[in-house]
Amino acid sequence: MDNLKYYNMGRQVPQEAKKSIGGGRLKGMTDINPMWRIKKLTEMFGPCGIGWKYEIEKEWIERNGDEQAAFVKINLYIKDDDKWSDAIPGVGGNMFVTKEKNGLYTSDECFKMALTDALSVSCKALGIGADVYFDKDKTKYDIKEEDEAPKEHKCEKCGKPFEPWTDTKGKTWSPGQVAHFSKN
Repeated sequence: MDNLKYYNMGRQVPQEAKKSIGGGRLKGMTDINPMWRIKKLTEMFGPCGIGWKYEIEKEWIERNGDEQAAFVKINLYIKDDDKWSDAIPGVGGNMFVTKEKNGLYTSDECFKMALTDALSVSCKALGIGADVYFDKDKTKYDIKEEDEAPKEHKCEKCGKPFEPWTDTKGKTWSPGQVAHFSKN
């Protein structure tokens, strides 16, 4: 069994699914589009309710002075070889009542947003979006194109130029990366 099977299937996030956070405590970090996670779960396991599903275990509100936060605890399940997994828990939160300069603001979407957050936490346990959260998880095989000299990479045996190659996991390797591996 390949223990990193699902991790590697879901770790890469396309640029169009990422958004830089421009302000607040998370300024400079990256947000992942929640629909991308749902698409990735569907690609990996099949439609919701057939190949993956979640159940809401608990919803609650916590107070801190005038402000209130909504929380949702879920269990995510995936189907592997026609067998449902054990629960993959996730807890998410979002503000229900926020103190702003013009007074208190109440969100009518706080539980939906907390659910989305909880699902993202469960997805992290599977490795979905891992490259955004754990940028240091690079190996000697993850050679970046910008680290390579801009040159044509040719096969030492036949002299033909290498072309980009996509492996069985869907990762595309640059000609320089293919050349590197051909030497080993």
